[in-house]
Amino acid sequence: MTAEGGAQAVGGDPWVALPAGADAAEREVQLRRAHRTFADEGRVEGAVREVVAASWRRCARALVSPECSARVDVSDGDLRSYREKHPLAAVMPLFRELVGAFAAGGEHLLAVCDARGRLLWVEGHAQTRRRADGLGFVPGARWAESVMGTNAPGTAVAEDRPVQVFGAEHFSRGVHPWTCAAAPVHDPRTGRLLGAVDVTGGPGLAHPHSLAFVRAVARAAESQLALREPAPPAARDGLFALGRDEAVFAAGGRRIRLGRRHSEILVLLSRHPGGLSGEELLIGLYEDESVSPVTLRAELSRLRALLGPDVLRSRPYRLAAPVETDFGAAARQVAVGAVSAALAGYPGPLLPSSAAPEIVRLRERLADQLRAALIARGDPGLLADWAYAPWGEDDLAVWQALAAALPGDRGAAALARARRLDAELRG
Repeated sequence: MTAEGGAQAVGGDPWVALPAGADAAEREVQLRRAHRTFADEGRVEGAVREVVAASWRRCARALVSPECSARVDVSDGDLRSYREKHPLAAVMPLFRELVGAFAAGGEHLLAVCDARGRLLWVEGHAQTRRRADGLGFVPGARWAESVMGTNAPGTAVAEDRPVQVFGAEHFSRGVHPWTCAAAPVHDPRTGRLLGAVDVTGGPGLAHPHSLAFVRAVARAAESQLALREPAPPAARDGLFALGRDEAVFAAGGRRIRLGRRHSEILVLLSRHPGGLSGEELLIGLYEDESVSPVTLRAELSRLRALLGPDVLRSRPYRLAAPVETDFGAAARQVAVGAVSAALAGYPGPLLPSSAAPEIVRLRERLADQLRAALIARGDPGLLADWAYAPWGEDDLAVWQALAAALPGDRGAAALARARRLDAELRG
């Protein structure tokens, strides 16, 4: 192990905090010493696993403080509505059946979070839950790494891997008395990350069995989701182009991953149900005005062969039927003020690597609309979702709004980031 690299895998599994039979008290002393060193000097040393060291570094880059505290982003009626619509609501009975008795009997908690680290359900032993309430480990609170530092549910969704976090491996000092193990849960049809299932409690959870247990629970949940009736066609079919360079077109039970140029063509045609002429498509697609109509016709011919003859029409070029799109849904949600829903369905900019002139305009317009709505709402949790996302880390306006929305000292890190970005832009 090097000071920069972190400890090697514990007991052969890098995601397990303690091997069976390890001295938990001795390990906790080592970890608290290592945590102090990192907090004071930014160096990783001592008995720190690489997964934890990497998480600590992410926390430092995100300007998370070791004294951070949780905040509730969604509560009351909004939380109930969000939970009812969330895909993991369908497997909550399974979670309660498999984890409930284990949590209650062992004085632990069952927690389920969404893909952004927001806690949706926290249930279990009454006394343990009262202690967790004091930490803000409650439904509706954000426990993403970017807010609460290293913790099992937040790190599980950040790494998209099952992980166990013990004692002072937590980045927040207030969480050092706790141990947790969490595993991500995915949509079995699409592979999309839905959230994570977590077991949280005291040092007794620092055992390889607890991580193996939540792994098995997550797999069982995915199996049950796979056995459920397929979603209605309207939910399954559509064009998905946010946060990806190659769009996915789903129709009639088929999911087709498109090349970059075909992705651009379908995005433009979906925006113009009445159709576009060849000249209009050329203007929208190509920066180089010397591209010939023959090149475009060849692309359209290949696209028609890929999609089938009944999807793409010509004279003008158009789709045979309207297509629901993820970017269109996000724009509608912003327009009616459903900002939380819009952000939850926004995995990233529209075809982020595309330089096609019309795609660039559509991408910037949607991002500007969503950004403006977030700033106008002034919700610190939603602003943090954007600011700490890859596309928002250099967004000065959002960082300024986040600094203004956070009370007192909690806004200091965001304000420092905003001032640094402002200086860079002026520089």
